[in-house]
Amino acid sequence: MNYEGKSVAFHTLGCKLNFSETSAIARLFAEKGFVKKNFTEAADVYVINTCSVTENADKETKSIVKNALKINPEAFVAVVGCYAQLKPDDIAKIEGVDVVLGASEKFKLLNYIDLSSKSTHAVVHNCDIDDVNFFVDAYSVGDRTRSFLKVQDGCDYSCTFCTIPLARGSSRSDTIENVIANAKKIAASGVKEIVLTGVNIGDFGHGQIVEVDGRKRREYTFFDLVKALDDIEGVERFRISSIEPNLLSNEIIEFVARSKKFVPHFHIPLQSGSNTILKKMKRRYLRELYAERVATIKKLMPNCCIGVDVLVGFPGETDVEFKETYEFLNQLDISYLHVFTYSERVNTPATEMEGAVPMNIRKQRNKMLRILSAKKLRSFYEKNLNTIHPVIFEHEDRNGFMFGYSDNYVKVKLPYDVSMVNTVQEVKIEGFDEDGLMNGDPIQTLNLI
Repeated sequence: MNYEGKSVAFHTLGCKLNFSETSAIARLFAEKGFVKKNFTEAADVYVINTCSVTENADKETKSIVKNALKINPEAFVAVVGCYAQLKPDDIAKIEGVDVVLGASEKFKLLNYIDLSSKSTHAVVHNCDIDDVNFFVDAYSVGDRTRSFLKVQDGCDYSCTFCTIPLARGSSRSDTIENVIANAKKIAASGVKEIVLTGVNIGDFGHGQIVEVDGRKRREYTFFDLVKALDDIEGVERFRISSIEPNLLSNEIIEFVARSKKFVPHFHIPLQSGSNTILKKMKRRYLRELYAERVATIKKLMPNCCIGVDVLVGFPGETDVEFKETYEFLNQLDISYLHVFTYSERVNTPATEMEGAVPMNIRKQRNKMLRILSAKKLRSFYEKNLNTIHPVIFEHEDRNGFMFGYSDNYVKVKLPYDVSMVNTVQEVKIEGFDEDGLMNGDPIQTLNLI
């Protein structure tokens, strides 16, 4: 069916992976003639791509649906993605929702579009998560400077607090050949930076087994992918979105340190600095390995930016164990923290554990680590004063200023100059402003590409 002249708007919650998948779905709509609108504009179809990590997912989804229908009460509303996989019946009860699609069905959304009339009851299409065993590639478009490229999906880990395997299924990957093909398409569109994304990207190649000299091994690994992408023409940078410490091998770190394209920036989930809590979480490493990874990175790339995920208030986390986490993070040479407060999730083993931490204590611990994060970030910025880094500037003009990120993820602010948009500029980092951002001074205002 051709939908020439019809319009669609998208709202994405959650991670970079969700953004890449929303873009892939949007391209399918464009192929059928749909015109893409902003979510604040009147549209014939509204698509909400949900996240399972959002603490108030139900409340948030209700609010987004309500706001869309205020603009166009007759619009077709589709709620898709992770939360739609976990809680389809709850979403189906939200007034105004027409269709609810889970992990695999979301890519078939066009098959369920009906613009003839509003449904009185939402239709749910949601298969058993164990049946989601195929990979659908995706990458984001729309930002001329950066694209999120999906290379892996799902997770075979069994962390006791996490619902992502329930929402996305088992670990599976794209092929190296297809990742390269998509990277070339992105490069041809003029994008200068590609961010590799997935649920557990260090597990890339899982399930692809070959036999060599009588021994079985993976056909390819994440390290193989990194090496292959480093030779692609037209892309200035590759950035690794997030990688588990046990999967961030020394050979990957060493390769990034000498890479032509991969930038000195790692985001490495920690979750806790207490080995007791890490074991309860069923994480696949201890704090000693994490410290080794950070030390190796900083030895080879002193200016490397290292981000850390940490979860506070896990069941049984005592004041002593939280102090372990705080002191461990305080002594690590890291750059910033993403701090999450533990919340109980249905069907996760952690909900059955003893020692629930009172919510006011969880929030207090969260605040302490966010203050520590601000100190770490300022220290990292100070270490970058009077250094020169390549910065790719974005197109947005915000009150006469433009912003961009250096290779090592320092956010840089300069007076807006349209000639510098989507170009690589060598910038000397000079100082902070009231927002805590770095003011830069371009060393060379010529397009370096």
